[in-house]
Amino acid sequence: MMQDQHASALAQEQSKHLQKSLGRLDILLLVVSAVISIEVLGQVSGFGVETFTWTLVMAITFLIPYGLIFAEVGGTFTDEGGIYVWTKLAFGRVAAAVAALLTWVTQPVWVGGAMSFVAVETWSTYVSPVAAGSVSDYVFKLAFIWITVGSAVISLKRGKWLPGLGAILKIAFLAFFLIVTSIYGFQHGFNRLSLSSFSPTMAGFLGVTPLLLFSFLGFESGNSAAGEMKNPGRDVPISVARSAIIAAASYLLPILAILLVVPLDKITGINGLFGAVSTVYTIFGSAQHTMLGVSAVVFCFVLVSQGGAWMIISDRMQAMAAADGSFFGGFFGRFHPKLGTPVRVNALSGIVATVFMLAAMQLTGSSAALFQVVLTIAISTYLLSYLLAIPAAVRLRTKFPTMPRPFKVPVSDLGFRILGVICFAWVLLGSWVAIFPGTMEATLGIDYNFKNIWGVSQLTFELFTVGTLLCILALGLIGYAFGGRVRRGEVITDGELPTVGLAEMTSETN
Repeated sequence: MMQDQHASALAQEQSKHLQKSLGRLDILLLVVSAVISIEVLGQVSGFGVETFTWTLVMAITFLIPYGLIFAEVGGTFTDEGGIYVWTKLAFGRVAAAVAALLTWVTQPVWVGGAMSFVAVETWSTYVSPVAAGSVSDYVFKLAFIWITVGSAVISLKRGKWLPGLGAILKIAFLAFFLIVTSIYGFQHGFNRLSLSSFSPTMAGFLGVTPLLLFSFLGFESGNSAAGEMKNPGRDVPISVARSAIIAAASYLLPILAILLVVPLDKITGINGLFGAVSTVYTIFGSAQHTMLGVSAVVFCFVLVSQGGAWMIISDRMQAMAAADGSFFGGFFGRFHPKLGTPVRVNALSGIVATVFMLAAMQLTGSSAALFQVVLTIAISTYLLSYLLAIPAAVRLRTKFPTMPRPFKVPVSDLGFRILGVICFAWVLLGSWVAIFPGTMEATLGIDYNFKNIWGVSQLTFELFTVGTLLCILALGLIGYAFGGRVRRGEVITDGELPTVGLAEMTSETN
């Protein structure tokens, strides 16, 4: 029986198509594959040695309270849909629709506008040259996008192997990199990092905060497929804890390794990690290029699996939002009766990713600058979703006090709210800095040359970033309006687009 007693008839009907195929290890691998973003390691490391300091600070002051909050909520409220269901239970459908849309749209934007670019850049540099803007470039990126979509379309029982294998290879890749870096350091010496170089600065703090938040968020994302877990109440809290520990180590250790071997002026977001890999692989002598090629292929596979994991997770959440009348209603709110997957939302994700890839291809500037701009857009949408999700998670503690909690954070309700306030403050800061970079620096009197830092003009940046956010908002409003009939419980035939119900948008409370 669904915990969400106010779910639409369509949502309850579609829940019958879900296939329980995720065990504890599957959940852990799915989350590790999706959340640990090794492609941003270079971008984070570009802020210098103090990056390590801020990563450690945020692991303690943000990751721990955030993980505790969502371990409790994720193990307690286990309907398919994750953040959408939690926000709806706490604040109603309108807030839930916004939170779900921001969470979902981040993934196709990131896959199409950033991950595909990182993959082709890595492949071109270390495996086989691909000319920028060529037919091969477009084909590579399109193949990357639609392979991730395909992995989400097939049944979860079969599709989970891609993110599972990707998670294993990701950890193996990082472990191998750390071992090789240690050997290289003993043979050739490391960069000299004085204790004072780890001293934090306000400029570094403002620069690195959005990136680290983006890297640390998402450990509860597996709950989007909670209806397909065998025992979510038991497995989710454990998976959140384990994946958070793995993530902290997967960022702290490689960041330190990059800083130890790569000159800071050569670290860029799109090739920072492989700049370090290329340096330490000199220990292989004549086999260096072969090893780089193999590592590049593994890295590209890891990126594909990461994109596939996010498509699997976020598309399910958005499909349940649609089935509940919060996103174009009946058309996108259907799961394939045999596959148990939201094929229509999967296809929509592929289309959005393709459109964003084509849009990003039209921007002028270096590949590193484009990566940085698109990364910021993805960070903005993702962080904004947590400005709703975190208060919702905290609200559920007091709104449903008698709900059985397999895991409960051993603090009072006030203590739980304090944990939420700490996390909310971090995310609010990160959201502002991501959307309006340079404004806080100007207020604090910190020198900030926008063109030099971002590689594009401030006008180009704001048009692309704010324009994207406005388009997403418009999409959400239109999508919610078209869900009126589903919310009213009317019968929507398969394939029928529901009619608009704008009047309900001002009165909807459930």
